[in-house]
Amino acid sequence: MSKLKPYDGPILEIDQLSISFFTRLREIPAVMDFSVDIQPGEAVGLVGESGCGKSTVALGVMQDLGVNGRIVGGAVRFKGQDLSQLSPEELRDIRGNEIAMIYQEPMASLNPAMRVGQQLSEVPMIHEGIPQAQARQRALDVVRDVKLPDPERILRSYPHQLSGGQQQRIVIAMALMSKPALLILDEPTTALDVTVEAAVVELVKDLGKKYGTSMLFISHNLGLVLETCDRICVMYSGEAVETGSIKDVFDQMQHPYTQALFRSIPLPGADKNTRPLVAIPGNFPLPHERPTGCNFGPRCDYFAPGQCDQRAAIPMQPAKGFERHASRCLRMSDIDWNAPIATAVKTTACDPGKVVLKVDNLRKYYEVAANALLGARGDKKLVKANECLSFEAHEGETLAIVGESGCGKSTFAKVLMGLETATDGQILLDGRNIEQTPINARDTQTVADIQMVFQNPFDTLNPSMTVGRQILRALEVFGHGTSHAQRHGEMMRALDLVKLPREFATRMPRQLSGGQKQRVGIARAFAGGARIVVADEPVSALDVSVQAAVADLLMDIQHDQKTTLLFISHDLSIVRYLSDRVMVMYLGHVVELGSTAQVFAPPYHPYTEALLSAVPIADTRVKKKHIVLEGDVPSALNPPPGCPFQTRCPRKSDVPGGLCDTQLPPLRTLDNGHQIKCHLSDAILSGMDPVFKISPENR
Repeated sequence: MSKLKPYDGPILEIDQLSISFFTRLREIPAVMDFSVDIQPGEAVGLVGESGCGKSTVALGVMQDLGVNGRIVGGAVRFKGQDLSQLSPEELRDIRGNEIAMIYQEPMASLNPAMRVGQQLSEVPMIHEGIPQAQARQRALDVVRDVKLPDPERILRSYPHQLSGGQQQRIVIAMALMSKPALLILDEPTTALDVTVEAAVVELVKDLGKKYGTSMLFISHNLGLVLETCDRICVMYSGEAVETGSIKDVFDQMQHPYTQALFRSIPLPGADKNTRPLVAIPGNFPLPHERPTGCNFGPRCDYFAPGQCDQRAAIPMQPAKGFERHASRCLRMSDIDWNAPIATAVKTTACDPGKVVLKVDNLRKYYEVAANALLGARGDKKLVKANECLSFEAHEGETLAIVGESGCGKSTFAKVLMGLETATDGQILLDGRNIEQTPINARDTQTVADIQMVFQNPFDTLNPSMTVGRQILRALEVFGHGTSHAQRHGEMMRALDLVKLPREFATRMPRQLSGGQKQRVGIARAFAGGARIVVADEPVSALDVSVQAAVADLLMDIQHDQKTTLLFISHDLSIVRYLSDRVMVMYLGHVVELGSTAQVFAPPYHPYTEALLSAVPIADTRVKKKHIVLEGDVPSALNPPPGCPFQTRCPRKSDVPGGLCDTQLPPLRTLDNGHQIKCHLSDAILSGMDPVFKISPENR
């Protein structure tokens, strides 16, 4: 099938687009008066909170709104053609051929019952009618383009035999098989490790240049948008509120919502005590409960009654002095955008107290059949999930545990919680050994002392229990209070603690937002007076605006109750903001341990250096060292000899004599207790340059 005729104008024009969903009760406007255009070879980032309409815009471009969705105004033109005027057959020809889409979850796009090569070959065979042999050769070429090792093996594999990063690369390869003119990426890296994310983003940029593909990049990560896009469009509650070049919007923002987004993310310089984040007040409005006038008005610091709440729709207006920079703000010219932003309340640092948790040479091995995947019997092999973990955690301290998937973070959390028992070594809670006591054999006080806040608040609350009942259940289990009335009072105080209205006690989880559900999870974890709280990626599933509020809430409670917080995360920006000390893990080993200041400044372990380089930072002043790790984390079933990081280490050649290949490096103690497990010499470590530098330019 043929492509559309050559066209000199914008690849995509979205002109005053309005999309509604129709229910039995009402029409729900999801997108209103939305306009953006994408030029040939240009990448445009679309950012905003969950529910703002980003994905609805993408589905509107694909003309795939389901039975309830409908375009009720405006137009979507692709290469000058109004897509709503095309027949279903013409749309099928364009989708996947001229316009391709990459989704957040790669397995949603892959057929688990088909080999990868067959799935890739189908694309040009269906859309272009080319022979199977030619299609397979093209699939092989594209797999090489997305930098996957052993392309022939990859084509023969099923999707479940690939890692998450490899699956996402295959989805990208599938999207590029017909060399589309427009690629829509909907949160394509959210579920990936930060190092894999960096590699995928680098790949997308390179392939965009190679194929001349235009891109619409949907993300809530402003740092990723900075690294991948030429222009940005900020959305709020169904509307575009600011558009412009990356530099103009990042450095000269002209809408209060954009400003509020930036002050709620942990940029360099943010500190939980002296420069805390400023969360956006209030909640995101439901589509049928939008205020009159400016949608952002009830949450805006610059709201002017009688001006901002007028009934007429507020139009996008060009920002004076900027080309193609526009804002949906009536007070744009009245606001002093360079004035210092009022900061949140400063707090004094919490001095760490006595040692609450001591971990000494902890090991956790799993015994599996060597050919367990084939379901047959065979020799036993050990999966070394945790190897020689040793550290201490103090009262009132936040210790961050970071590393890629498969490094052993969650395994350690399971052993600490009693969901698994240790193979060797010790875990001492207030001097008591707990490493061999499973949770069903632990006394009530020990269970209450170690609690957990999970990553996904949607899966951790009982959907059939009210919020209040779920907190009361924890109080009952932990033996708090002598009567129902006393426990009810404790439950209400727990809601106060997490800054939720007391009337939420009678609400069901489905009536809460993601951030509100996570607050309930935090209230439940702290209800029993926990000594240690394990926070496993507690903010990664939340919008950036909600992340700030939840992160600071954790800090407030910790400050008041002197709780020890073990913060498991792969987001080093939030780690730098929250933590007092950082432990970096790789393939079951602790490769670096020190204070946050020590770990975020040279000398680094080469793995820490690569992790820091991979972190996207939403600040145009930051210049980063460029390090992209090759390959994936090795399997714990078959770890490499010598240093666990040697198969991916960019500094391996600096160690003479092949030492990295044969000997496990010792954990060396540098200045002030900073520990690094590496063969690099002191001279090389001390001569390392910072991964990122901030230029002195002021915004």
